[in-house]
Amino acid sequence: MYPSSAELLSADPRPPLGVGVSYEGRDPALLEMMLPYADIIEVTPETMSVADGDRIALDPAILAELKNIDREKTIVVHGVSLSIGSHDGWSPTYLHLLDELMDQVRVRWHSEHLGYTRVDGEHLGIMLALPRTEQAAELVAQRAWCLQQRYGLPFLLENIVHVVPDCPAHYSDAGFLNAIAAHSGCGLILDVYNLECDEHNHALDIQAFLAELDGSRVRELHVACGVQHNGLMLDVHSRLPRPCTMDLAQQVLRDVATEAQVIVYEFMPEAVPGLGHAAIADTLRQMRQREWR
Repeated sequence: MYPSSAELLSADPRPPLGVGVSYEGRDPALLEMMLPYADIIEVTPETMSVADGDRIALDPAILAELKNIDREKTIVVHGVSLSIGSHDGWSPTYLHLLDELMDQVRVRWHSEHLGYTRVDGEHLGIMLALPRTEQAAELVAQRAWCLQQRYGLPFLLENIVHVVPDCPAHYSDAGFLNAIAAHSGCGLILDVYNLECDEHNHALDIQAFLAELDGSRVRELHVACGVQHNGLMLDVHSRLPRPCTMDLAQQVLRDVATEAQVIVYEFMPEAVPGLGHAAIADTLRQMRQREWR
């Protein structure tokens, strides 16, 4: 029996903190090195998919990998293309992949990014943050509620990097997350590297954000590291986390997100050759040894 969102939100104030890592399949040697240090494996349906004639389906080889570990490790889903904020509706292709994954692998909870990737059915090739309006908050909250009803599992939303300056808003950054979570019952993922990007690029006051955020809704923290280009910090998961990112995550876990259950290190599979299997595994080892709270 999986816990409901309500049960998650009434969990022990300081539950044990697990270590998680993103994994997109097709690299069993890397998975073998990571498993001793990871409690949770985060997967993304879209990156596990292959073309099957006229339809998109999950790669059977990756499904087999997950089925081999889903009783030993906790599997959680983190989507990138649902486009929960698109005015004309979310992606049916993503939901098809998620249905297929849920039918075959034991999943503890699933999540998405609080943004949109499609407009009028056309893919943008980028993920953009929503305008922080009452209408947008209501739209996303209704969809988040529907997803919880559809799958009977907890659903989380993640703060994303603001690629362009914000439109006029009814809510602050933290207030927008608080409103959606309160109205839908969903949980939150807090990506601390995304906060650092917004601080660098748009002068986000991180401490004011954290003071306003309802930390009781945060179930996951994400850490990552990207690159700088033309003076901008980009959310490209291609490097090992910086010490300042880990320190910020520790502050959040101690003072804000006291009910968080896992901290996840994310990286793109394209970055693995440059990072190296050993460095990734060592990062997870250090995360397990760190006193986060």
